[in-house]
Amino acid sequence: MTRSITVLGSTGSIGVQTLDVARMHHIKVVALTANQRIDILEKQAREFQPALVAVRDAQAAAQLKIALADTDITVLSGEEGILTAARYETADTVVNAIVGVAGLLPTLEAVSAGKQLALANKETLVAGGVVVKEAIRQHGVKLYPVDSEHSAIFQCLQGCPEGALKKVILTASGGAFYGKTRQELANVTVQQALTHPNWSMGAKITIDSATLMNKGLEVIEASWLFDVPDEKIDVLVHRESIIHSMIQLQDNSVIAQLGVADMRIPIQYALTYPERCPSPVKELDLSEIATLTFGKPDTDTFECLAICREALRRGGLLPTVANAANEAAVQLFLEGKISFLQIPALVGQAVGQFDGNNSTVTLENILAADHETRQKILS
Repeated sequence: MTRSITVLGSTGSIGVQTLDVARMHHIKVVALTANQRIDILEKQAREFQPALVAVRDAQAAAQLKIALADTDITVLSGEEGILTAARYETADTVVNAIVGVAGLLPTLEAVSAGKQLALANKETLVAGGVVVKEAIRQHGVKLYPVDSEHSAIFQCLQGCPEGALKKVILTASGGAFYGKTRQELANVTVQQALTHPNWSMGAKITIDSATLMNKGLEVIEASWLFDVPDEKIDVLVHRESIIHSMIQLQDNSVIAQLGVADMRIPIQYALTYPERCPSPVKELDLSEIATLTFGKPDTDTFECLAICREALRRGGLLPTVANAANEAAVQLFLEGKISFLQIPALVGQAVGQFDGNNSTVTLENILAADHETRQKILS
């Protein structure tokens, strides 16, 4: 079992649940990071007594340093503080629960330091799949997926012979607006979009679920994680969120991973692999669920999924562009500056108009394409 972890983004939903798992299994927490939520971070630091905490916002870090002055905990700030935590020497595994492409550099820092990676930050592979996979190969580290869908696929693949996989089937809840028409979506509010039927998540990922962008990002991530092309990745709407994903084998057998909608299962599996340990999650009672339903995603109404598939097929820097455009558009929507339907419109426009896809996919070019795309949308 993993005995020593760093949690990047410890005050968010995944970070908090990671610490639930660490608490139950007496896993040592050596470093924590957050953006600004120092009230929560202080409580976490006092309970788990990490050697280091880092806060991206310098002013918040200064306040936390004062608050923790009676402890021996080192408080760092800024991007370099986050990177220091990502490579902190006494951790054997880094849980990356940072939201958005901001998680890319910490991922690379952790990998270059030889850390095993429990990855909840899908944008790392969406935007930087080429460089991340190469870094993992060079440093010989393991990457364990934390997203419930990718963890499900990873679990289903255990014991699967080489060459037996025919396709990956990602399940989707459908988000807050499943079954709605474009006309019905024209005037939806931020609060309506933040109401997810099954999962309790942060604002950005909940909006992504409502637009189906989250599933598009997961298609790209699955392609990198499991080395499968777009045409071998299906998406199936499953409103109950009981089957977290499936694989189909060459003989057309389908293997599924089921469980209650609780992220602590995939988090724990990433931290304790290959062991199966008791968890804080309640048992699944299928007789109580009674019915499982399935349907096809409506990609005409929810265009983000189709846009992400196009970006994956065309490759290059287009997945980076799609992700950056979406992060910027979601920010504008949450601020009340654009409508819900303008999110896919801006993402599609960014992908369609990007003219730098002949560039080599390097970290420098990824960061440049990300910055350029955001600036165009936010300006």
